[in-house]
Amino acid sequence: MKNPLGKSKLFLYQRDAVNQLKTGSILCGGVGSGKSITSIYYYYAIECNNNPTKDLYIITTAKKRDTLDWERECAKFALSTNRNSSINNVQVKVDSWNNTKKYTDVKNAFFIFDEQRVVGSGAWVKSFIKITKKNNWILLSATPGDTWMDYIPVFVANNFYKNRTQFIRRHVVYNSFVRFPKVERFLEEGRLNRLKRQVIVMMKYEKKTKSIYKTLWADYDKEKLKLVTQKRWNPFTDKPIKQISELFVAVRKVVNSDPTRLNIIKELLEKHRKIIIFYNFNYELEILRTLKEIPDMEVAEWNGHKHEPLPEGESWAYLVQYLSGSEGWNCIETNIIVFYSLNYSYRIMTQAAGRIDRMNTPFANLYYYRIVSPSWIDSAIRKAIIHKKNFNESEMKLALETKTIIEGE
Repeated sequence: MKNPLGKSKLFLYQRDAVNQLKTGSILCGGVGSGKSITSIYYYYAIECNNNPTKDLYIITTAKKRDTLDWERECAKFALSTNRNSSINNVQVKVDSWNNTKKYTDVKNAFFIFDEQRVVGSGAWVKSFIKITKKNNWILLSATPGDTWMDYIPVFVANNFYKNRTQFIRRHVVYNSFVRFPKVERFLEEGRLNRLKRQVIVMMKYEKKTKSIYKTLWADYDKEKLKLVTQKRWNPFTDKPIKQISELFVAVRKVVNSDPTRLNIIKELLEKHRKIIIFYNFNYELEILRTLKEIPDMEVAEWNGHKHEPLPEGESWAYLVQYLSGSEGWNCIETNIIVFYSLNYSYRIMTQAAGRIDRMNTPFANLYYYRIVSPSWIDSAIRKAIIHKKNFNESEMKLALETKTIIEGE
């Protein structure tokens, strides 16, 4: 099919990626590098070259599905979710990862899996494997994998291994001296690197923006934290802590609810006027909602209960919950993101940062403020994020159980 965009509408690095892509590839590029339009171009120009009526299925986040982002990109190619309105009667179907099971019987179509979710061995992975056996496909990801375990579903889908069990038996050595499954080391990493090179297609995107990260130090109640970690007492329920999960929640609440964090936010608003604030927990949202008390300050939210658009006006704060809003929307109205508290996942932190890191942003410098305390919990999470790793909560729980991580608190 003739491309209505024309190659001139793609950047050189996007055209290079198209030439390298094949079914089973992971198109890997930074947030805002244009993976969506590149993947549609590949479908239109390559996949449909011999079969111009091949339908297109796009599996993405619920937010990107609901905001019709993909429909707008497809419209540039005269592709539509309405078969009668689409070129060559091709139908586009956009749905969320939660509904992948609905498409396991589809055959001879092309699938774009957006925002890599095929990690582990759950329902999404099982549906993904079934779909890839009957259709051509590619994955899009800004952060394709932290360990070799993350690549298992893609390697299986590419027929490098029969199943997850075969991969584990050949490559994984577990530590037998801990109570939870922990990988000690991987075997034949040379082979694994060769397989990775076969599936990864990097978008060599030269960013025009500069990301500037700043750490802002908040305080925390040391005595209250001692009460939690040493005496196992929950100051929020005024009852003994019975489970390690409850202890962990209490530790983070002691640290994250300190009033110095809100004071830092208010100081930043005086300086920048328009900021996006990412948070983790509901009690943090309640604290942040008090920003509405500031005169002429507009406050809007995106979380599991509210899906409000970006505020308008001269001064505003957009409160976004990590899990609900780290993906699937863009903002070029500000160059400021504040992380009220750190998320455990490096991938989620990266995706959240990408909300303002867009190709069409008018800003040259993007500022990211991480609010952290000198507490051991913040230090551990911050260290993991800086080293581009997910925070291992299981190890921290084990340390707490054995009282090996008190460090004077």
